[in-house]
Amino acid sequence: MTKDWFFHNWMYAGFVTGLFLLAVAPLFAGVLSPPLLLVYLQLPIYMIHQLEEHQHDRFRIWVNKVIGGGLEALTPPAVVFINVVGVWAVNLIALYFARFVDVGLGLIAIYLTLINAVVHILGAGALRRYNPGLVTAVFLFVPFGLYALVLVSHAPGVTATDHVIAIAIAILLHLAIIVSVKRRLAVLSRSEPTAR
Repeated sequence: MTKDWFFHNWMYAGFVTGLFLLAVAPLFAGVLSPPLLLVYLQLPIYMIHQLEEHQHDRFRIWVNKVIGGGLEALTPPAVVFINVVGVWAVNLIALYFARFVDVGLGLIAIYLTLINAVVHILGAGALRRYNPGLVTAVFLFVPFGLYALVLVSHAPGVTATDHVIAIAIAILLHLAIIVSVKRRLAVLSRSEPTAR
């Protein structure tokens, strides 16, 4: 029962958590450096985006209809895994790396946000239609992500290598989702018509 509840409500729990993370951010502002604070803020910003994207299962339904042609290319467990592990955990790991290893590795969280925005915007342009998450991608991810990118890029010790690593990780995470969806579609397409 708890698993079912989480599968259907994780985005609402994330949204509320995101608001609390934003509410305590001023307490950290005097303790964390500005670049580290901006890395920290990527997660609550992403959690706000996830509400627009996933409330009422909108994104999964959209992907299955528009990209999957009615096949279940994206399942509820996959959506939860992608967002909890691929977003929440990755942002947390990036924050820890930024704090304890190299502030430049915090760019992983920032590029994850920006590349997700690019995917939403390019998808909307290619299909000439709204996709769930587009509004917050444009009005939240792009300005905040670019501001964070500029500020963290100018932090002492941040190198081109940090950018390459961060971009590569963010792109690979998004490509992994695309490959997973395409593989599932290929399997479903080969199975009997009852898969529809």
